[in-house]
Amino acid sequence: MASNGIDVQKSGAATSSPPTTYFGCYRTRLDFVARYFDVHPDNPQSRTIGSVVDLLRADGLIAYPTDSCFALGCQLDNRSGLDRIREIRQLDNRHHFTLVCADFTQLGRFVHLDNVIFRALKASTPGQYTFIVPATREVPRRMLHPKRRTVGVRIPDHPVAQAILAGLGEPLVSSTLIMPGEDRPLTQGWEIMERLDHVLDGVVDCGECGEIPTTVVDLSDGDALVVRRGAGNPSRFE
Repeated sequence: MASNGIDVQKSGAATSSPPTTYFGCYRTRLDFVARYFDVHPDNPQSRTIGSVVDLLRADGLIAYPTDSCFALGCQLDNRSGLDRIREIRQLDNRHHFTLVCADFTQLGRFVHLDNVIFRALKASTPGQYTFIVPATREVPRRMLHPKRRTVGVRIPDHPVAQAILAGLGEPLVSSTLIMPGEDRPLTQGWEIMERLDHVLDGVVDCGECGEIPTTVVDLSDGDALVVRRGAGNPSRFE
């Protein structure tokens, strides 16, 4: 595969081909070129990260590494990207999507931070935790739990994810890359390319990043409830 964001052309593809759909979702990009971004795990190349950010800003959907495992991600206002994540993972409208944020400055715009929530997040981020918290009006309704108006948030401790977030200047809408009917997330960039390059616009690969999703903690009712035990130590919330 080509590195540094060089396009990988699939056989039979042409930039003049008409639009098509996959998993029932419309492909928003103008061509059918699967992009593979090979980045250094500790010092991601700024030029390559810039290409990833450009793809996201063009309504692209990517798979990218975090401090727990690979995730799917798109821009906050990318409605088709959110629909494509739902289709790929076969999610219903009760699924909590996650806003992956660079820091508290980004996070504070999208969620209500009372003292309990602030202390819990401050003590556990950046890290391998996702917190379900009340959302502000800045979060699009289509992302929210339909009855609770809550959303997942996290701040990852991963150089590549942080570089993408810094370049984008806003959170990524994300969901763990676990395929329907499978218990574990995909862990290898080449496998993601083989299985999903027809539904993704890019795969950001820096080597294996883990296979255990985040620990999910619901803080929306004032008390901590561990919803999913994962990579982060849940004992502090029990």
